[in-house]
Amino acid sequence: MEVLQRFGVTWLEFPALSNIAFVTHAFSTRLGGVSSDIFSSMNLSFTRGDDEKNVRENFRLMAGALGIPVESIVVSDQTHTTNIRRVTRADCGNGVTRSRSFHEIDGMITDEPGVTLSTFYADCVPLYFVDPVHKAIGLSHSGWRGTVHKMGKVTVQAMEKAFRTNPEDLVTAIGPSICQDCYEVSKEVIDEFEASFDESLYPKLFYKKENGKYQLNLWEANRQILLEAGVKNERIQMPNLCTCCNPDFLFSHRASHGRRGNLGAFLMINK
Repeated sequence: MEVLQRFGVTWLEFPALSNIAFVTHAFSTRLGGVSSDIFSSMNLSFTRGDDEKNVRENFRLMAGALGIPVESIVVSDQTHTTNIRRVTRADCGNGVTRSRSFHEIDGMITDEPGVTLSTFYADCVPLYFVDPVHKAIGLSHSGWRGTVHKMGKVTVQAMEKAFRTNPEDLVTAIGPSICQDCYEVSKEVIDEFEASFDESLYPKLFYKKENGKYQLNLWEANRQILLEAGVKNERIQMPNLCTCCNPDFLFSHRASHGRRGNLGAFLMINK
């Protein structure tokens, strides 16, 4: 991923998506905001205990750095579902400059210019989707529960239905999130992955340790889900950047023991 900075705000971009002229995208870092203490400094969550004025200013600063109107941003409550919503210009500002009008949505899709999709993270997996043929986009949040229920595939299918997207045309990216070395999980979590994925994939997805716990690879799991959905391997960009390994640069729930803000993923079709 590439590190960019403007007006004191630092964010990340994927080269594969930066090469698509009709979209603007970003993944925020901790740097460049006005929040303090455990939220320092670019916290984009209204629900972690930060001052609401600071969060609104952080959104304004982020939008300014990206060159997008803050009023164009659309967010929702993320509750580890696979619920997808097709959003339009009528939804702009939802959850940022005005009250949320919908809830329990973990993925959003649109084909309307000027609508900025935004989802939030502190170890879970961001999934970006761009259909360059039909000029449509999707952005989804996939924690371990979303991954078990194959949020990536659900998002592809939603774009197929809404925009006639051909999965082979999609350019996708898996965003910064927790790596396998940092992600220890219980047998109960692995039981769900064993029920959801083919047995031949188990060695790629997890391994058992002497303490009875497992190390889970969410990056590879989501890559396999995208492949299953019909996305071409060469059109899946991996993150190679762990939130938990870089707690001074990115928010991490694990590294901070829950004392943290949220990072933001952004994706928009340019006007």
